[in-house]
Amino acid sequence: MEKERTEVNDIDRSIYDFKDSEEDFYRVKEGLTPAIVDQISKEKHDPEWMRQFRQKSLEIYEKLRVPDWGPDISGLNMDDIVTYVRPNTKMSAKWEEVPEDIRNTFERLGIPQAERESLAGVGAQYDSELVYHNVKDEVSKTGVVYTDMESALTGEYEQMVKDHFMKLVPPSDHKFAALHGAVWSGGSFVYVPPGVKLDIPLQSYFRLNAAGAGQFEHTLIIVSEGADLHFIEGCSAPKYNVANLHAGCVELYVGKNARLRYSTIENWSKNMYNLNTKRAICEEGASIEWVSGSFGSHVSYLYPSSILKGDDSHAEFTGITFAGRGQNLDTGAKMFHMGKNTSSFINTKSISKDGGISTYRSSVTVMPGAENAKASVSCASLMLDDISRSDTIPAMDIRTDKADIGHEAKIGRISDDAVFYLMSRGISEEEAKAMIVSGFADPVSKELPLEYAVEMNNLIRLEMKGAIG
Repeated sequence: MEKERTEVNDIDRSIYDFKDSEEDFYRVKEGLTPAIVDQISKEKHDPEWMRQFRQKSLEIYEKLRVPDWGPDISGLNMDDIVTYVRPNTKMSAKWEEVPEDIRNTFERLGIPQAERESLAGVGAQYDSELVYHNVKDEVSKTGVVYTDMESALTGEYEQMVKDHFMKLVPPSDHKFAALHGAVWSGGSFVYVPPGVKLDIPLQSYFRLNAAGAGQFEHTLIIVSEGADLHFIEGCSAPKYNVANLHAGCVELYVGKNARLRYSTIENWSKNMYNLNTKRAICEEGASIEWVSGSFGSHVSYLYPSSILKGDDSHAEFTGITFAGRGQNLDTGAKMFHMGKNTSSFINTKSISKDGGISTYRSSVTVMPGAENAKASVSCASLMLDDISRSDTIPAMDIRTDKADIGHEAKIGRISDDAVFYLMSRGISEEEAKAMIVSGFADPVSKELPLEYAVEMNNLIRLEMKGAIG
C-alpha cells in the first residue's frame, strides 16, 4: 500500500471524503471546482493535454445554461453530486481477483456467465473505475483492441484517443457534454482493424453503486474500413432516496464499408437523472445500427445521433422506452444526412403506465448535397391506463427536393378483447397484459442476442408488476 499512501500525502486532502484510513479513501467531495477537476485528472494520470481539456470543459460548463425544454431536472443539484468515486480495488483481468462484494453484484447481473457463453470480451465498471476487463485470446490475435479508456489514454493509443476524443460530441454541444468533458472517468476504448469481422459481441457493463454520485464513463469505438462489430452496453444502479446522475458519452466512428451495431439495455433506478449523449459518424458505404431498451431513471434525455457523412451510408435506430410511476422519459433519435444516396430508419416504441410520461423526440436533417436521401420514421405508443401520458415531437429539416421522407405515429391501449382471449385460455389478467406488452416490444427484443432479449422481457414483466423501483 506504499504507493497509495504516497498519493494520499500528495493530494489536497480538503477535497476528499475518507473512510476509516488513508488507504481507504474513495471519493472526492460533492460539487465541482477547478481543484476537484485537477484532482480527478491526477487520479487518472492524465497527460497534460487532457488536464487542460478538462479545465476548458469546466469553463464551458459554467457558461452554458441548463436546457429549458423537455422534462424538469430542477431536482438535480450539482453541488450535491459526487463526481468521482473509486472502489477500493484495481482493475483485473482475472474474475477471481475482483473483490467479493463487487463480484457478487456483477454475478447477480449475469456478467461472468454471459462472458463465458457468448461474448468476445467484457469490461465491468463499478462507480468511476473499471474493476474487470478481459478479451478472449482469439480476438486479440485479430488485432482488435478492447481496453479501458485510461489505459488507452496513457498508453500506446494516446494519439488515437487525442485525435477522436470529444470531436463528435464537443463540450460546447450542451451543458452536460461540457460536464462530461470536465469529469469523465472510466469507459471503453475499442479499435477494430480494417477488414476484421467479429462474430460475437464485445460488452461493457456499468454499475453506479454509490448514493448521490455521478457516473461519467466515455466510450470511444473506431471501426476501420470493411470491419464489423457488435458492441453491447448494459447499465444499472440500486435505488437511493437522493439523486444520482449519469452523464456518459459515446462516440462511434464507422469507416468506409464498415458496420457497427450498438445495443444498450438500461435499467437505472428511478432516482437517476440519465443525461447521456451518443453519436456516430459513418463514412462511405458504412452502416450504424442502434438497438436501445430504456427501463429506468427518474428523468431521461437520450437521443442517439447518426451523421451520414459518406455517400451510400446507412443508419437504423430501434428502441423501446417504458415509463412508470414517477418517470419522465424523453427519448428518440437524430439522423443527419450529408452524403448522396444515404438512408435512415427510426422505429421506436414507448409504453406508459401508472402516470409515467413518455415523450418521443426525433430530428431528421437532409442537407442540400444529400441527393436521393431516404428517411423513414415510425413511432408507436402504448398507454396502459388513463393517467399516463405519451407525446410525439418529430422535427424534419429537408433542404433538397431529391429526397424521400416519411413519418408515421400511432397511439393505442391494450385491447380488452385480446386480454379476454388470453384469460379464456387460463392465463391471468396480469400475465396476459405482460404478454401483450412483450409482443409490442418484439421489434426491439428480436434484434438483441438471446440472453439480452430474455433480460428485456423480464424487465417488462417486472415493470408491469411495479417491481422495479
